[in-house]
Amino acid sequence: MSESWSNGILLFEDAKWKNFAPLTLTRPVSELRIGIGSIAEKWSSATGALNVSPLTRPGLRDWFPPGPGEILVNARLIPQPDLVERITQLGANEALEISGEIIAARCHPNNLSGNGLTKYEWIGEAILIDRVTDLFTLNDKVLRLDFKRLDMSESQGLPEGNQIIGPADQLFVAPGAKVLASVINTSTGPVYIGNDAEIMEGCMIRGPFALGDHATLKMGAKIYGASTIGPHCKVGGEFSNSVMFGFSNKAHDGFIGNSVIGEWCNLGADTNNSNLRNDYGSVKLWSGVSETFEDTGLTFCGLIMGDHSKAGINSMFNTGTVVGVSCNLFGGDFLPKYIPSFSWGGAGEIEVYRFDKAMEVASRMMERRNVSLTDTTKELLKSIAVAEGRFEN
Repeated sequence: MSESWSNGILLFEDAKWKNFAPLTLTRPVSELRIGIGSIAEKWSSATGALNVSPLTRPGLRDWFPPGPGEILVNARLIPQPDLVERITQLGANEALEISGEIIAARCHPNNLSGNGLTKYEWIGEAILIDRVTDLFTLNDKVLRLDFKRLDMSESQGLPEGNQIIGPADQLFVAPGAKVLASVINTSTGPVYIGNDAEIMEGCMIRGPFALGDHATLKMGAKIYGASTIGPHCKVGGEFSNSVMFGFSNKAHDGFIGNSVIGEWCNLGADTNNSNLRNDYGSVKLWSGVSETFEDTGLTFCGLIMGDHSKAGINSMFNTGTVVGVSCNLFGGDFLPKYIPSFSWGGAGEIEVYRFDKAMEVASRMMERRNVSLTDTTKELLKSIAVAEGRFEN
């Protein structure tokens, strides 16, 4: 670890945190998952810093307090070797920026507005995620960067009875992982299988792909890169160019593509999302900033789902659908393309999801994974319901 990082890193948010809602309603930008791990985990791995903490907007700071740190890094920035090295060279009250946006600084957090900072333009390569769809459109590139930082000597290799297509050095199997009678194609990108993860019989995987610690691929799952499945998730059916955060389930058949699914979500059997319009046009997506549907410029865009949301069997999500935090959805018709946080119902009628009922469901799901719903988490979820005018108890 460079001495420059020994005092810790603060990953600061700027106004663009809203571009990642509803996922950032419940977490700092630095805890967004892309590639193998979260952005905070990447900075810890890339620098060796023992203390990496968020510097969030005031409304979230009570739940995610900042730690120590003399180097401030934009939470939307993905670490790359040349850029990390340049940041270590910053002196007191110096900053790096890209097109007027500060990406790193060595200064007091209150001085990030730029007063008294000597600024230098970074002209090298940089990945600065800008909107929620970047989590899947840039997942290929970020996952490959993460894979390069792995110590391949720690991989236990692929057990007998499986088939690998492509270079063996593009497969990392962490200790405790189980892989049975499956086909893994690394010719299209690297594949990472986390600690104590399980890939059941008959799975077909095309890299780049990352399977988090203790996560499970159910029998016969079909995984297309570039995809990430977070820790403690269970996934079956077809999953393509999507990111799923921790403790969520899509355990049965159905298609999820070009999507981002938050934590503690559950998608019932045969749940599907459309990721391509019938007219092959550009997809519009609900923006929490403008509170309108905005053109993404993307041909492929599926479902964005906030934490603690659930969808019953045979649920259908249209192209470019946004579901807020803690929704409970069901029914056989296409659901609305924007569903506010704390909603209950289906295509015919959606009501406010009573907060006490929502907490009961969240608690039951978490207990199944031996995790308790804390009062702190309840207060955070309540603050979201109140802020969005959805609190009803």
